Formats: sequence, structure tokens, C-alpha cells
Amino acid sequence: MIKKLLNNKIEIANQIHLVFQVSYAVEAMLLNSSDFPPLKRPVGSYQKSGNTFFGYFEDEELAGVIEVEQTNIHTDIHSLVVNPKFFRRGIAKQLLDFIFNTFNSSLFIVETGAENKPATELYKKHGFKEVKQWDTDFGIRKVSFNKKNN
Repeated sequence: MIKKLLNNKIEIANQIHLVFQVSYAVEAMLLNSSDFPPLKRPVGSYQKSGNTFFGYFEDEELAGVIEVEQTNIHTDIHSLVVNPKFFRRGIAKQLLDFIFNTFNSSLFIVETGAENKPATELYKKHGFKEVKQWDTDFGIRKVSFNKKNN
């Protein structure tokens, strides 16, 4: 089940933070990064964020989270994370499909580490096209994708 998360509530922000931490620890390994900025994001940033969070629940446990920002121009997928104990169950796909069906946008954008093959393959399968790559100050190669809806 997917539902909107009330990230301003500390209990919910703590649950979101936990899923982000365990998921981003895996991504940091995939990217061979010992200094991965998303792992430094404090609980308070989730609680104070103006972005919208949706969670995928399995047996009442938060298994995955997608964080989006809606503008007049596009929907920006800031984060899409799945708790590793729920990997390979289609949760990320379901969260993406939910966002495509929920937000009436002509353009969706997302970024990830270029070496995060599970994420890059997921986005390509869902019609995203690579628009650019660049190196961060943290030594991570990033890739940006766009998906246009007609």
C-alpha cells in the first residue's frame, strides 16, 4: 500500500530517515563512496522539508519512500529509496508508477549516481532519457534523466 507520509511528524520523519540510511548505505557501496552526502542528511531535514513524501508499506512496515517536488514546470523526484530487506519486490517500480499516475506533469526529472546500475536501469525502463552526466565535488559521477509526457 502506498500512502502520503506526514513528514512533519517526528515519528514519521524518523521512519523516513531510517529507510534512507539503510538504502543509501547500499548506494554508497555501489558508487564506491566513503563520503556520501545523502547519508549525512539529518532527521530534521525530512521533518522540515516542503517536498512531498509517499511511502510503500509492507505488513505495516515502511519499505520504500519517494520524495517529490512539484513545480509549474515539472515533477522532480528528489529521492527514491527502498529498504534493502525489501529489494527485488518491485517496490521502486510501484512508487514510480504511483507518481506518474498522481502528478499531472509534462516533465519528470531525476538524478542518481551514474554507477548505480539498479537505479539507472529502472529509470530507463520507465521511459527516462539521460540528459547529462557530471562529477561532483565528492568524487561521484552523477547522471540526470528526464521523462516527457505528451
